[in-house]
Amino acid sequence: MHKTVKYLLLFVLVLMLILIRYYEDVLFYDPYLTFFQNDYLYIDSPRREVAKLVCFTALRYVLNTLISLAILYVVFKDRSMIKFSSIIYTVAFFAFMIIYMCFVINPRQEDYYLFFNMRRFLIQPVILILLLPAFYYNKLRN
Repeated sequence: MHKTVKYLLLFVLVLMLILIRYYEDVLFYDPYLTFFQNDYLYIDSPRREVAKLVCFTALRYVLNTLISLAILYVVFKDRSMIKFSSIIYTVAFFAFMIIYMCFVINPRQEDYYLFFNMRRFLIQPVILILLLPAFYYNKLRN
């Protein structure tokens, strides 16, 4: 792949992640967006529709995952790395979603800070930020 095409693809993919973040309040149902913008440690959990919230959170995770996998493929061109990353994303999804569901179904004020930080792994491409330097370092070592 020519470098210009590679950089253009990376630009478009990163722009897609940015647009998901920028339009999150329009695209996804998430009452926690405004909740965590306020002084959430001292207020009650917002009213929420649990099934709708979980579905939209899962949708956002899937969108971020697909774009992240595309970014990893464009950068490294290694199918085995994409397969490994897919496994990581799948295992992380189920682990984080179980924890997320516990917080959503049974919100406790003392757990808000942990919930806030754990929720980031589901709604933001944090795993990509961890995988890119790890794979780059691994590629340098080999």
